Amino acid sequence: MRKNLALALTGVATLFALTACGGGTASAPSADVSATLDPANPTIVKVGASPVPHSQILEYIDENLAAEAGIDLDITEIDDYQTPNLALSDGSIDANFFQHVPFFDDQVESKGYELEHGEGILLEPLTAFSKKYADAASVEDGAVVVLMNDPSNQVRGLRVLEGAGLLSGIVDGDSALTVESDEAKNPKQLKFQEVNAEQVPKFYQEDPAVGIAVVNGNFIVQAKLNKDEVVAVEPTENNPNANILAWRAGEKTAGVAKLDELLHSDEVSAFIKTTWPEGDVIPAF
Repeated sequence: MRKNLALALTGVATLFALTACGGGTASAPSADVSATLDPANPTIVKVGASPVPHSQILEYIDENLAAEAGIDLDITEIDDYQTPNLALSDGSIDANFFQHVPFFDDQVESKGYELEHGEGILLEPLTAFSKKYADAASVEDGAVVVLMNDPSNQVRGLRVLEGAGLLSGIVDGDSALTVESDEAKNPKQLKFQEVNAEQVPKFYQEDPAVGIAVVNGNFIVQAKLNKDEVVAVEPTENNPNANILAWRAGEKTAGVAKLDELLHSDEVSAFIKTTWPEGDVIPAF
């Protein structure tokens, strides 16, 4: 089953509590992850996920693998990057599937969430698009670049631009704000515009001032961006930004454990490769 969840509908009180105190509530004891799941009486697992590709992968599992494994997925689609961990922390869902490890680590540290995660499942390479420039070498001084505004994805986007020869010397902790005014790191004096991840394609498609937009793989697919406009792509080899399944600390139930196992199955790997043959989404296991 699939439904949608908006940021405004989740526990706002939880957000204020976590932001203020820097920590979450204590986790309940873990269930026995070795407990037998019964296909005749499947365990419902509530999962929050981005619509593309995460929800699509979960739907494939629900329709093809879950019943025999003894679970039944209740999938909630969530369009933004803040709601899923809020919903997981306040108990609205049992697990979420939308984020990569650096983003997870930043959320846990900055908001005090008590969460855990499994091994990498998929990778969505960041890609730089341009309607104005045929390639990175032709990018003019002072060009406007749209980046995601969350810290982990922003430095990742800066590294994509560095790999294309547009920036230099990017290190962990760099941001659009620090790099823009640094002549050594930003010799072309690029101007950065920071927006929510899901808004990057909209700015790119609708704002004629935008020279380059660095877009996450799931939003490339969702917005059906033109691959002829690609000027740089994030390397996939040894990429640390694999997306993972997350759950509340100490609450990896038998159902959640089984879902994590299925997400790492040969069937899911084959589904990813078949559904996204151009490499917008690739298996990370």
